[in-house]
Amino acid sequence: MFKLDERLQNDTILIGRFPLCQVLLLNDSRYPWVILVPSRYDVFEIYHLSEEDRIQLGKESAMVAERMADHFRCKSMNVAALGNVVAQYHQHHVVRNEDDPAWPGPVWGHSPAVAYKPEELEARVNELKNLFDGYFCSDMGQADEEEKYIYW
Repeated sequence: MFKLDERLQNDTILIGRFPLCQVLLLNDSRYPWVILVPSRYDVFEIYHLSEEDRIQLGKESAMVAERMADHFRCKSMNVAALGNVVAQYHQHHVVRNEDDPAWPGPVWGHSPAVAYKPEELEARVNELKNLFDGYFCSDMGQADEEEKYIYW
């Protein structure tokens, strides 16, 4: 059964659920930063997903990247999957601009995260929920019961 990695649980806030992925906000107020985690058991690399899941992941990732890039008017949309610290497969979607603290270098390892203040966190979560509205699955649990999934 699917279980979110403990580090991801500690560093993120659940925004919602797409047909394949949990949609998480990284608790770093310096960047709009969404992480997609396929709700599948024992997936550490993209090739561990079925072909259908890989296609759906591509659709979910592209939609998130496009909507965030348009909404936040970013200079660059960084999309990456790194498994060096958290082995569970997950994709980062990070809005980058020339005035962000790590520009033009990578955000990973640049400096410690700056947690959202409670009111900022609530506003960002609501903003992203509205941005992805219509794509969330409201009636699905966290289990990886593939027969219940309806892909886009």
